[in-house]
Amino acid sequence: MEEFEDSRASKKTKTIYISTVISISLVLLMVGLLGLILVHGKNLSNYVKENIVLNLVINEGTKEVDILALQKQVEANGYVKSTQYISKEVAARNLTQDLGEDFIKFLGYNPLLSSIDVYLKAEYANNQSIDILSKQLQKNPMINEVRYQKSLVDMINQNIRTISLVIFGFGAVLLIIAIALINNTIRLAIYSQRFLIKSMQLVGATRSFIRKPFLVYGFLHGLIAGLIAIILLVLTLYFAQQQIPELVILRNYYEFAIVFIAVIGVGIFISCLSTYFAVTKYLKLKIYDLYR
Repeated sequence: MEEFEDSRASKKTKTIYISTVISISLVLLMVGLLGLILVHGKNLSNYVKENIVLNLVINEGTKEVDILALQKQVEANGYVKSTQYISKEVAARNLTQDLGEDFIKFLGYNPLLSSIDVYLKAEYANNQSIDILSKQLQKNPMINEVRYQKSLVDMINQNIRTISLVIFGFGAVLLIIAIALINNTIRLAIYSQRFLIKSMQLVGATRSFIRKPFLVYGFLHGLIAGLIAIILLVLTLYFAQQQIPELVILRNYYEFAIVFIAVIGVGIFISCLSTYFAVTKYLKLKIYDLYR
């Protein structure tokens, strides 16, 4: 009979632990998805900013060798990510494709000038930095004009700031909810063990001795739940990239690894902390309070 009771108690405990791990892993999955959204949002923001074009129009008659030397000089600037030289001929060919007819035959000559398209690093893709760079470049006698869409730059940066604030606000709320859910899950799991905790205390076990196995289980639950959440996140990423191939350009394995480590860290930290406080609560209760 005692073996039967022990078997039932063991099965009940395993069921509680399994449900705890599953519950924590689902909450960590939400946290991980938020982290991936933040990473993709940041990478998308940088991608958009780094595709803002600063167009350097070169004076007529400038030798190509001098233009290429200028291109290298511009690329050496700390603000610049990359450049692209567009000769008169290439510019004419591109415009002909856009118009659908050969405008050179109509005009009798090519009125376009050679140019260099400058792509800035994301952190410098704002009007203040562009104005500083533009003034520096305009001092060069080979450059006829520096063109860029100031209103577009303003709009892009304003929209990115607004979207970032919304995402961070949503993220903060979701993180609070995640902490509350994991805490409640752990507290319910420990509640089922309250009589065991009090029994150990009554036979003379110290508080640290009683807490230790529960904290070990809390650590393992957080770790296992984190690993399960990571597997689900990897599957989610794979499915998303199958459906939206363009997401490949936003892929950053280093940042993904940080998100995955953070998911495990959050799971272990909250699980252990919640376990500590839950066990401490039942250690402080009187015996008759356990039945309430």
